[in-house]
Amino acid sequence: MSPIWKTSEELQVCELCWQHAFMVSLCRIDLGKPDEPNQVELGRKDEAKVYKMFLDHTGSHLLIALNTSECLYLNRSVQKVRALSRWKGHLIESVGWNKFLGTETNTGPILVGTSQGQIYEAEISVSEGSLFSTNPDQYFRQVYTLEEESGPAPVCCLEIERGIEGKFFIIATTRKRLFQFVGKVPEGTEQQGFSSIFAVHADHLPSFREFPANLGFSEIAFYTPKLRSSPRSFAWMMGNGVLYGTLDYSRPDSILSDERVWVYPADIDITVNKPISIVLTQFHFLLLLSDRVKAVCTLNGQVVFQDLFLEKFGSLTRMIKDPTVQQIWIHTEKVVFRYHVQRESRDVWKMYMNMNKFDLAKEYCKDRPECLDIVLAKEAEHCFQNKRYLDSAKCYALTQNYFEEIALKFIEAKQEEALMEFLIKKLSNLKPSEKTQTTLLTTWLTELYLNWLGILQGDPSQRNLYLDTREKFRTFLSSPKNKDCLFNNRASIYELLASHGDTEHMVYFAVIMQDYERVVAHHCQHDEYDEALNVLSRHRDEKLFYKFSPVLIQHIPKKVVDAWISMGSRLDARNLIPALVNYSQSASTQQINEAIRYMEFCVYQLEETQQAIHNYLLSLYALCRPDSLLSYLEQAGTNPNRIHYDLKYALRLCAEHGHHRACVHIYKVMELYEEAVDLALQVDVDLAKSCADLPEDDEELRKKLWLKIARHVVQEEKDVKKAMACLSSCALLKIEDVLPFFPDFVTIDHFKEAICNSLEDYNKHIEELKREMEEATQSAKRIREDIQEMRNKYGSVEPQEKCAVCDFPLLNRPFYLFLCGHMFHYDCLLQAVFPNLPAYKQAKLEDLQKKLAATSQPSKSHHRPKDADTISLGKGQQSREQIKADIDDIVAAECVYCGSLLVETITMTNGSQLRDCVYPDSSMLGEKQTSWN
Repeated sequence: MSPIWKTSEELQVCELCWQHAFMVSLCRIDLGKPDEPNQVELGRKDEAKVYKMFLDHTGSHLLIALNTSECLYLNRSVQKVRALSRWKGHLIESVGWNKFLGTETNTGPILVGTSQGQIYEAEISVSEGSLFSTNPDQYFRQVYTLEEESGPAPVCCLEIERGIEGKFFIIATTRKRLFQFVGKVPEGTEQQGFSSIFAVHADHLPSFREFPANLGFSEIAFYTPKLRSSPRSFAWMMGNGVLYGTLDYSRPDSILSDERVWVYPADIDITVNKPISIVLTQFHFLLLLSDRVKAVCTLNGQVVFQDLFLEKFGSLTRMIKDPTVQQIWIHTEKVVFRYHVQRESRDVWKMYMNMNKFDLAKEYCKDRPECLDIVLAKEAEHCFQNKRYLDSAKCYALTQNYFEEIALKFIEAKQEEALMEFLIKKLSNLKPSEKTQTTLLTTWLTELYLNWLGILQGDPSQRNLYLDTREKFRTFLSSPKNKDCLFNNRASIYELLASHGDTEHMVYFAVIMQDYERVVAHHCQHDEYDEALNVLSRHRDEKLFYKFSPVLIQHIPKKVVDAWISMGSRLDARNLIPALVNYSQSASTQQINEAIRYMEFCVYQLEETQQAIHNYLLSLYALCRPDSLLSYLEQAGTNPNRIHYDLKYALRLCAEHGHHRACVHIYKVMELYEEAVDLALQVDVDLAKSCADLPEDDEELRKKLWLKIARHVVQEEKDVKKAMACLSSCALLKIEDVLPFFPDFVTIDHFKEAICNSLEDYNKHIEELKREMEEATQSAKRIREDIQEMRNKYGSVEPQEKCAVCDFPLLNRPFYLFLCGHMFHYDCLLQAVFPNLPAYKQAKLEDLQKKLAATSQPSKSHHRPKDADTISLGKGQQSREQIKADIDDIVAAECVYCGSLLVETITMTNGSQLRDCVYPDSSMLGEKQTSWN
């Protein structure tokens, strides 16, 4: 389909230049306010007519060339047209605006072309103050003259562009020639103009392009992709057709590149209907004829659009493009048209594709999948025909063509590498949901890689290619995108690898799949025990250690134990005991030493408390290291609650191997002291003595144990001196306890000294008892004297004395007087003491008070019987006096302020405020007054 060129918004009868009978006026239209045109009078009433008008790219400066060889100037900000006096006498054909230095009030240095071939440099500057006092044209000087073979020729077009490194390019055209002026303007002298560039070509012609035919005029158009950027392409309309090309600012002498001439369409006869104007877009140039507009594609020179105008609008006069907003304008003498370019690039992809410019074709159809698929298929076929099979495979993988057809195409061409590339690309484009296709491609690629590697491996000259292919295969196997598919089909992959005998990649694939069990098993089968252990150590999988340790420890015991130790607490030593047991069954010292080394690490470094570990270590000690056995037992201590080995198992094990000292230690831990002493007597008497002193709290047992030792010494060793030494070692034994053990033939001389020492001890004990009896007699005598003295002790109470609790007179109610000097009413003391008594005493006091109340005889008279307090309450009941005495024992046991009750009161009050307490007995209290808050 062709681009759409749409006309719209016909602006009716607003001539850009409309000549009345008396005056020429100019109509300016602001596109923001199209309904409010601004009309400016040119101020001329003669026969002068507008020849051409030139508007800069900002719309600030307008030059009006008259057919009388005069030129007028109009600034956007003013309403008055000014004549340029220096320009008079020149018919202006073209203007090259300065897009780099121009402002709204100053054009900067510009170039002006005349009908006589001269190029002038000029500058126009206006201001509010100078508009009526001075001429706006600052200067107007000639810099060059353009000539054709017949002499000077009109300067049809001028364009100024700036390239890299401050280089300027000036393009000027005549009817048949296109000139280029290239040069640098010295830094800081841009305001001085372009004279230096033209001065270089004063003695010789600049570079130019010339064509034989001419229209009597020419016009050049440029395409600028975006605002404030440099043009990227040009189109020069001249007699032979349209010269189209791109602009390359990096070239030193000419910016024109990729030039080609598109001849005019067949229906254009330059002798009858010449093209009037040209406008360039991104992919087309528009030719304006007197009654129509033709759009020609710059890629193939074909007419893609034609717009015919009705006669009622008049003949088409001019077509221009706004460089700022890229809008196209066409006007007649009556109407102004605005063109909209829509979807210009929609068919460009097809043209690029036909030109085999596939990258550009894909660029312009990337948002249209159906077109992109056509381009890719065409590119793939083009590459295949040119035997670029890898590129063809990459393109085919992106198309929607039948998979089987493409695969067969590469198979028939015997391009296995290209087929692999196609499958890889196809696999990478599959969706996660397409599991069946993914499985098929993955399996097929694995087979192809293995075949290819097998072929290359047997050819030494293809060593580099083999290494490169192997690396690609490993990348394929380790690809994260293929990981799930390979994992789910790993059994099939293993079968393929096994069928090709590729053990190297089988191991590599197993590592990728984290199937370390298979890797370790492979190494073990090939007696590569060090490699197997390295895999275990690298991946630190406890289950694999448990499984393969029985095999590895048979061949590399030291390294295996080192690996176990490096794993530390991650390994459960109980699961490794079977491997150690199988390994140590040969009873080799070296093998047992490795087992002991690991068990000691578990016990002393990891501080394992598992009974199985300690029991196994005990068995190894008992078998090979009896010295270490006793040391281990002693280090474990004698507290059964903190011992981690089985005492009964250890006792049986030590007994089987005849380690009596170890057995004695275990008996001591089990508190079987009799058995310990009996066994120790078979080893060493001193060891037995140390066992006999262990039951410190049971003197009877200690004595029994020492008697065993004494009997053994006397009866077995028949050593009287040792027997006497036993008496001195234990204070519980006496000579009479040991005498029955001696044989009848032993004379008294052997133990005379012991008997004498025993008699002396008895004598000392008797003397001590006498002294204690005398002291007890004296103490009893002093107590009786103190009791007699207490009976006669009394205290005096003054009438003004007050109760220490309620501060009322003491004598008006029953009271208590304490030795410390404190005095209390009976009821006040009871209230102070009762809350702080223990619960059982409180209950007893309440019971006594009830009994006391029950003994009271209610009487109407005020006189009580004389012996009321001594009346018996009946059989088995206490007397009233006895009840009172019991109450006094509880209430008045001690002074409430001076006794221990006060301390308890402080604790129980929990911060409550107590009254001040004064202790009058200075001899007892050290004249100390204490108060508690």
